[in-house]
Amino acid sequence: MKRPSLYFTEDHDLFRQSVRQFIEKEVIPHTEAWETARRIPLSVFGRMGELGFLGLPYAEAYGGSGADFWFSVVFLEELARCGMGGFVTAVSVHEYMAINHIAKAGSEALKQRYLVPAIAGQKVAALAISEPDTGSDVSSIRTTAVKDGDQYIVNGAKTFISNGTYGDFVTLTVKTRPDGGANGVSLIVVDLDSPGVTRTKLNKMGWHSSDTAEIRFDDVRVPVENLIGVENSGFYYLMESLQLERLVAAIMAVSGAEVALDWTLDYLNEREAFGKKIGKFQAIRHKIADVATEIEMAKQFVHHTCWLFTQGEVVVKECSMAKLYTSEMQKRVIDTCLQFFGGYGFMEDYPICRAYRDARAGTIAGGTSEIMREIIAKIVVDAVAYKPAYA
Repeated sequence: MKRPSLYFTEDHDLFRQSVRQFIEKEVIPHTEAWETARRIPLSVFGRMGELGFLGLPYAEAYGGSGADFWFSVVFLEELARCGMGGFVTAVSVHEYMAINHIAKAGSEALKQRYLVPAIAGQKVAALAISEPDTGSDVSSIRTTAVKDGDQYIVNGAKTFISNGTYGDFVTLTVKTRPDGGANGVSLIVVDLDSPGVTRTKLNKMGWHSSDTAEIRFDDVRVPVENLIGVENSGFYYLMESLQLERLVAAIMAVSGAEVALDWTLDYLNEREAFGKKIGKFQAIRHKIADVATEIEMAKQFVHHTCWLFTQGEVVVKECSMAKLYTSEMQKRVIDTCLQFFGGYGFMEDYPICRAYRDARAGTIAGGTSEIMREIIAKIVVDAVAYKPAYA
């Protein structure tokens, strides 16, 4: 029996069915091939573009749907049910992180050149913030963009960049005023086939179906028109959009935990020990009760945070809390679930094994749990307040 929802309408439910059908028929059957190849074919992005999945939050003028945020919530929840952390990461980075800045602050020319083909799935986008010597401390990045007439000359390196190996362009964080700290960071769009760009694919513990790169920029020339928004305002654009990134991560973490529980329940109802289904043993049943409770509590908080986001509230605290709790929760839940599979949980043939590896990145990517705690502490203890950055 379907329960009433405060957030989802019949239209959302119908959309959920269409996304689930796509995932079941056009994604999951390719799991082994994509995990082994350690990449996702561009054709899949094109297919998602055809179905309208890659432009949900963006204006119809650029090929998007202009849909309310709950359609994105549905899409992300269903996306995570594919059981491939790499695929989920590649798509969410492309749609909600890399091109988000272009949509919000990019010029019309940038939108036509990059946003339109990205929504259509014809170009794949990456977002590059982290550097070999700099992670969450964005104000200390060393990659520079120096003006030379009508061009920027970009030098530096980025690392841990999803879609960085096979992607077409990157929304790049650079220092346009080297001594400016947070007030010297800008965002520019760089074509990844530009002369002077070198990409090295990284070998990851999990997220195998996605590509992750270290990228070097050696005297890369970029038109000044590729600047996103106002020069030296990039830090503040990032700080605002990182909340969406963390909310997206929280949505997918909850759904990822849910599908792991589903796999486990199926196994508990199939596997027998000592003459009965192992799901009948009290020690296991009570653990499952704890897991189900954790997931449900997390889901309700995430949905509430999504609602605050749709109301235009500044939700730095709530998004940081959601990302912190759900990423840690997903890791705990999948560890617990894997235990019930016994030796089979250690086998690559079982999706719970892949989920265990993939979930480990959740407390690191998009801001570590330690960084989340520091952000929350600044707001709760120090009464730090955040304001919208986009005009």
